[in-house]
Amino acid sequence: MPQFSRYQRVFNSIDSDCDGKVSSQDLLTRFAAVTGEHLTEEEAAAVVAAYDSDDDGLLEIAEFERFVEEGDGEGKEIKEAFKMYEMEGLGVITAVSLRRMLSQLGESRSIGDCNRMIAKFDVNGDGVLCFDEFRIMMLL
Repeated sequence: MPQFSRYQRVFNSIDSDCDGKVSSQDLLTRFAAVTGEHLTEEEAAAVVAAYDSDDDGLLEIAEFERFVEEGDGEGKEIKEAFKMYEMEGLGVITAVSLRRMLSQLGESRSIGDCNRMIAKFDVNGDGVLCFDEFRIMMLL
């Protein structure tokens, strides 16, 4: 049985045509769908170009893993952001803590909305975001 990457679920959700590869267009579309912010075509292309080791213009799972693990050039800021969202002292972001933080930022969301936001990046399926899952979310 093949071993799956700890990022496989997130990778699969970004891989729009399920071909085992992520294009800059996949990143562009996914970023906007998840964050509501728009990544420019140039930014998405730059991510793919930086981590595409076989020069096929696409990211395979190993290249995506490297992007997630090495691409965190703003690690300190992401760690600080995680601490802001993780309000319950559990070391994870729950729907309640996400809702509370979004409310403080002026964005009203229901618990259901927060659960759906978490589910998009909940790699291990435990219903909360650990730091690695949060980092993936912030990088996309």
